[in-house]
This record gives sequence, structure tokens and C-alpha cells, in this order.
Amino acid sequence: MDLADLKSGRLEPDDYARNFADAHPPLNRTQALIEAERCYYCYDAPCQTACPTGIDIPSFIQRVAQDNVRGAAEAILTANPLGGMCARVCPTEVLCEQACVRNTHESKPVEIGMLQRYAVEGHLANPGAKPLFERAAATGKRVAVIGAGPAGLAAAHGLARRGHDVTLFDAAPKLGGLNEYGLATYKVAGGFAQREIDWLLSIGGITPKLNSRLGRDITLDGLLAEHDAVFLGLGLGGVNALGIAEPQVTGLRNAVDFIAELRQSAPEIVPVGRKVVVIGGGMTAVDAAVQSRLLGAEQVTMVYRRGPDGLSASTHEQHWAQTHGVTLRCWARPLAVEAEGGVLRGMRFAATALKDGKLVDTGEQFFIEADMVLRAIGQTYAAAPAGAAIALEAGRIKTDAQFRTSLARVWAGGDCRHGGRDLTVEAVEHGKRAAESIHADLTGVAHG
Repeated sequence: MDLADLKSGRLEPDDYARNFADAHPPLNRTQALIEAERCYYCYDAPCQTACPTGIDIPSFIQRVAQDNVRGAAEAILTANPLGGMCARVCPTEVLCEQACVRNTHESKPVEIGMLQRYAVEGHLANPGAKPLFERAAATGKRVAVIGAGPAGLAAAHGLARRGHDVTLFDAAPKLGGLNEYGLATYKVAGGFAQREIDWLLSIGGITPKLNSRLGRDITLDGLLAEHDAVFLGLGLGGVNALGIAEPQVTGLRNAVDFIAELRQSAPEIVPVGRKVVVIGGGMTAVDAAVQSRLLGAEQVTMVYRRGPDGLSASTHEQHWAQTHGVTLRCWARPLAVEAEGGVLRGMRFAATALKDGKLVDTGEQFFIEADMVLRAIGQTYAAAPAGAAIALEAGRIKTDAQFRTSLARVWAGGDCRHGGRDLTVEAVEHGKRAAESIHADLTGVAHG
């Protein structure tokens, strides 16, 4: 067996620039106008119903067709203040575009996601554009938002827009949460996450407090003493273990950390194995696997314990991985991390199958050589910082329909809340609706 080979700089500089550039370049004006004309502008449009944030899709597309970029952006951002990021990363192929009536008679829906990106980014790129939103008169109320990911950002914007003073806390050195640290570089090339945040903060009334971790630098009791309400957008801070012995060897790491390192570093300095195994079947696993290939890994294998139908990564994402040279191996679970002299050698797996509806081992085992193994088998809510006073359900924060937790004056949303689908666009909707609920409670006046 070859010696482990974990290193950076496997490719030429031009290769990195090409590999980590925008995976799907935006539409130009002519392309956008032509695509917008394909929309039927349906009444009671099924695409709008399928959008978790309820964007008036026919309306914004019609404005694109009229060459009214600002108007289109306003229609989008009124419903989804992170509409630019969602246009880039939302699985539109299983949401709005899957519901497009063009699918009935044609094989290709209207490219809603690309049109949404065209409109939002077109507006943000115009430095002289008139602001879309202005703050309401100051209410004198103070709200703490903990977590500056999609849910927290949406909540902060919604609250500030209604005249409340918002302090936005995050444990990281940059705002953005998942948008800044958890997505493949090629999905958000060009520093778009921070450009969108700059726009969101431009409404005023939002004070960021970075490097502030709940339970270490701030406490829930302390925030409640100084604020009229608190919103928890904590995301999922824990990473599931493999459930087997995990020796301390270089090359065995969490996929989320690998992805974050790539987002915050030049790709040419990020080490990658020559042979990489990614354990998991979701979006994180695909992002880690594809980026390993783009860094120069010769062999990348995604291993998932169930069959292809059980993969949480969409069919589009699976195809994206396979067209980038990733081998997808289903029906296998990890048995052992194999190392020799402190050097990672690979993973041993047990073949699995369904028997009477239960996942069982078949008795067959196999070994995959690897000098890098990335864990991508899901994340969990780290409950301790929020305190025992907040009720949980299935390991996440329990709320009512208005996003109120069991603790008075505390709301929650995003991935940390029970009952969601762990989608960026859904987290935005949680933050938006929680802001409406908080505003109603603080002022006694419902405001959509």
C-alpha cells in the first residue's frame, strides 16, 4: 500500500482559479429577458406556493421581462431578504421549478432560480440605486438575535425594518453562518455572502457583535435582562460521530470544517488526500466530495448506508458529484478507521441491505484505501448553551406556530428549531415570521 499522501498545492494556480470559480455563471440581460418570456404568469401560481418564503414569482419575472430589475428585486427581497443567496443555493429543482407548469408539456421549467439571481444581483451591483426599504420610526424596543446565519439575518432585518434596535451576536469572526462557512466555494464565488450582508445591514438599526458565543461570552439570562426579546438562530453546532472508534490521525476530520477552511482560505493552501472517502449522503457530503476532486484528489468515494433513494442530496446534486468524478457507493456502513503508525490507511465497511424494513449487515465487508476521510453524516443541535429552561423536541428547540419557545420573550428558528427541513430558504422564512411575531408581541400591533 502506498504511504498516506495528504498535501496542498496539487494543481497549477490557473486550475484553482478555474475549479473554484462560479459553478453556474449568471444570466446576462439578453438571456434573462428571453427566459422571463417563457413564464406563463400563472394565477395562483404553483411555483409561488412551492417557495418556502412565498415570493411572488410571476410578478418578479414579469418585471424582469419589462427590464425593471429594481422592481423585480423589490418583489423578491420583500418576501426573502436573502433572496440573492437563496437563488444561488436553494434546491429550486425540487421546489419552485419542480412546480412550474412548463413541466407538464415541456422537459424544462422556467429557470426561476437564475432569474431571481439576475434580479437581486443586478440591483445590488448598482451602487447608486435607491434603497428598497427604509426603517420605520424607532420603537425604543431592543432585541437580541443570537446567530447570524440565514434565520438570524432574516430576523434582524425584519425587526430593524420595523423600527426595533437589534444586536446581532455570533460566535464566528464573520457574519453569515452557513452562508459564509458552510457552502461550497463554487456556489458563492466572488464574496457574495458578505456583499449581501452589507446590503442587509444598510437598513440601519443592526449592531453586530462578533466572536460572542452563547454560554461563553454571553448568557440568555443576561440578554433577557438587557433586551425586550431574544431570537435564537443557533443552527446546528454539533457533528454526528461515526459510531465507531475514531483514532486521532491526521486526515480524519469533519466535512463541515473542511468546507469552512476552504471558504476562508486560498484553495491552493488547503491540504487534501490523494484518495478521499466521504461518509454521508447529503448536501454537505456532496460539497466536500466535489471540492476534494477540485483540489486535485485522484479518487473520491462517497459512501452511504442506504440506497440511492435515501440520499438527502437532491438528484441534481448527485449528478453534479458524479460528473465531477465522485464515485457514489450505497448500501455500506463504516466498521473501522484503519491506521498504521498514526497514519490513516483507509476505512473498512460492512455491506448493508433492507430486511423486513430494517437496515442490516449482509455479512460482506470491504476496504477502501484513503489518506483522508471526511465525516458528513449530519449535524445536531448543541443544547447546553441555551440552558435547560427551553423545551426541546427530538433534540431541537420546540416552538409554537409563532416561533415562541417555552421560555417567555424567547423565540427560535432555523435549523435549531424542531420541524424544519434544514434548508437555507426555510431558515430565512423562520426568521422572517419570527420577526413578525416578536414585533406583534412588543407593540401589540400585527405587522406583516
